Amino acid sequence: MSRTFKTEAVVLRTIRYGEADRILHLYTREYGRLGAIAKGVRKPRSRFGGRLEPFFRLSLVLHRSRGDLHTVTSAETIEGYARLRASGNGIAAAADACGGVLRLLDGVEEPNEPAYNLLCRYLELVDQNPEGPIASAAGMVAFRLKLALAAGFAPELSGCARCGSTDHMTAFSGAAGGVVCPTCEAGSFPFSEEGHSFMVRVLGSPLNELPEASGPAVKQAGRAVNETLEHHAHVRLPRPEERIAA
Repeated sequence: MSRTFKTEAVVLRTIRYGEADRILHLYTREYGRLGAIAKGVRKPRSRFGGRLEPFFRLSLVLHRSRGDLHTVTSAETIEGYARLRASGNGIAAAADACGGVLRLLDGVEEPNEPAYNLLCRYLELVDQNPEGPIASAAGMVAFRLKLALAAGFAPELSGCARCGSTDHMTAFSGAAGGVVCPTCEAGSFPFSEEGHSFMVRVLGSPLNELPEASGPAVKQAGRAVNETLEHHAHVRLPRPEERIAA
């Protein structure tokens, strides 16, 4: 069996290692989360150039290791997202998306094509308009909600997550994993009809058709997604508004 394999990947994060190497956190189409090391990449005349950086979408050839880090032997750029990199908002949005994938799918070395395609599509849309709605807090919340769905942690929005009632959903419980009715709202927080509607529309729409919502509704939706992931995936993410450049 060959110890060399090919994969398509997005670079989620990089860490300097030693004098000239770099460790890469990758999310791949074929294998899910992988770690790799690029030897000599920080040397001025490295054959990899500047492409082994966060947010690049690459075609890679890796040498399989017995440990956690495979070795990069070849890298070709599929997408570099140059406009995204020239914008503070674009960088913040991309970092938030890649950070979400890194934390939520950490250690999952199996393919999740919907998650991979979602990440690539989000980076593409941010690159098209780094100062637009998709790179705002609303866009980040929409990405997180769709990522939660792809990872199997989508909140319950159709009825009370505790008793199943479909009337008067006025609160959200991260512990219960969704909206709750007045009878079951212990430990929940108030959840407006607009926030509920925003989340439902996000799940029912393509990523490029971001629903409009007020700031408070987006904040509620972001809290709902975050608390669901904290309780059920044991992952804590920063609030989306903290990522936006001032």
